[in-house]
Amino acid sequence: MASGLKTAVLGATGYSGLELTRLLLKHPRLEKPVLLSRSGEAGQSRDLAEIFPVLSGNGGFPLQALSWTSLQHQGVGLLFLAVPHEVSRSLVPEALATGFRVIDLSGAWRLKETQNQAVYGFQNNDPSTAAELSAKSVYGLPELNGDDIPSATLVANPGCYATSVILALAPLLRAGVVDRGRGIIADAKSGVSGAGKEPTARTHFVSVADNLSAYAVFGHRHTGEILEQLRLNPDELIFTPHLLPIPRGILSTIYVHLNRAMLGREIESCLREFYAGKPWVRVFATPQLPQIQFSLHTNFCDLGFCLADDGRRLVLVSCVDNLLKGAAGQAIQNMNLMYGWDEVEGLQ
Repeated sequence: MASGLKTAVLGATGYSGLELTRLLLKHPRLEKPVLLSRSGEAGQSRDLAEIFPVLSGNGGFPLQALSWTSLQHQGVGLLFLAVPHEVSRSLVPEALATGFRVIDLSGAWRLKETQNQAVYGFQNNDPSTAAELSAKSVYGLPELNGDDIPSATLVANPGCYATSVILALAPLLRAGVVDRGRGIIADAKSGVSGAGKEPTARTHFVSVADNLSAYAVFGHRHTGEILEQLRLNPDELIFTPHLLPIPRGILSTIYVHLNRAMLGREIESCLREFYAGKPWVRVFATPQLPQIQFSLHTNFCDLGFCLADDGRRLVLVSCVDNLLKGAAGQAIQNMNLMYGWDEVEGLQ
C-alpha cells in the first residue's frame, strides 16, 4: 500500500480527538490530517492550537468547515469521527455514500442488537439505511476481529470500559472454562477524561477530587458491547463503572467462577496463547497485577490475575489508557489494519 494516506478528523476539539490528532501527526505513512469543525463549533478560521496550546509552534492546525466536496478535492480517503453518537449516526451514511472509509469513535455503530441500541435512543433519518450500516459495521477490537477490519468501510471503535473488560474475559470464555451460570462481576474504574470534555455537575473538580463514585449502575452504554462481543446473556453479567479522581486510565477488576479447578499456569497459558502475536496486549505473570500507571500514555491493555487456592475462583485485572487503547490509539491500530500496515506503526 502506498504511503501518504490523507485523513480527516471531525471532533479534534475533544480529549480523544486531540490524542488522535497527535498520533496522526507522527504516523510515518500519513500526510498532515485535515481537521474539521461542525456547525456551532469553532469557525473555519480558528486553529486547534488556540484550544490546545500544547500544539503551538507546529505550523498551525486550522479547523475547516465540514464539506464532502472539499474533502474529496483534498484527497481524503479516511475519515475519523470523534463526535457525539447522534452526530455520527447522521453523518456516516453521507460519508460512506460519498466514498470515504470511516472509523467512528462514538457508540453510534457498535451495537447490532436492538435491545442494546435502545440505550442511545437513536433517531434515524433513514431507518432502513441505518439498519443496513449497523449490520455491516465491524466492531474495531483488533485482538478479536482483526480478520474483518482490513476490508471494512465502517469500523466502530470500541468503548473504553468495554475494551478492558472484553479483552480480559475473551480468552477464558472462548476456552469454555467460565461457569457462566454463577455470573460475572466487572467492577471498573475510570479517570475523568472518560466522561468527555464538557463538564457536568458530576465531573467538576469539587465533585471528583478526594472521591470515588459509582454511576450508571445496570444502565451503562458499554454493557451492550460487552454482552454482544462475549456472547453473554444479560443475566450473566453485572457491570458497574466508577469515577476515579484522576485525569485518565481505567482499571477493571473482574470476578469469575471456573467450571473446574485449574492451576495458575493454566490460566496464564490460556491468556498468553490467545494473545500470541497481538502486540498491544501484555499478560503479567502472577502474582504481579497491572496498575493504571503501567499502561498510561500507551496503547497497551495490561492483563493479570489471581487464582484462589481452590482453583475455581478467579480475579482478573485489566488496565488501559481510556484515551489511547480505549479510544484514539485503538483507532490508529484499526487504521493500520485497514490499510495493511503493521499494528504498531505510529503507536510506539
